[in-house]
Amino acid sequence: MFEVVKISDERAGDVRKASFRTCEAVCSEQMDIELEGDVIRSIRYTKGCHGNTQGIAALCAGMKKDEVIARLRGIDCKGRGTSCPDQLARALEEL
Repeated sequence: MFEVVKISDERAGDVRKASFRTCEAVCSEQMDIELEGDVIRSIRYTKGCHGNTQGIAALCAGMKKDEVIARLRGIDCKGRGTSCPDQLARALEEL
């Protein structure tokens, strides 16, 4: 119900770039994630609350994906059952 959908997933050496479509319960529409090994290099959201999604991306840059999953999984936005941070955690679980 709140799952993300992988749109693309490319690897070049140790760098992995993947894009996900978010579920309709959140304001953002897409996330583009770049990892180097298990460390997040960058995250870019399409649409959503611009300041909040930029903040999430900046805070997660340089963190290991498992730590981000542990911190963000299950965060709820306005009783929707998911949120932009939760959608990021769900996407990272697929990588």
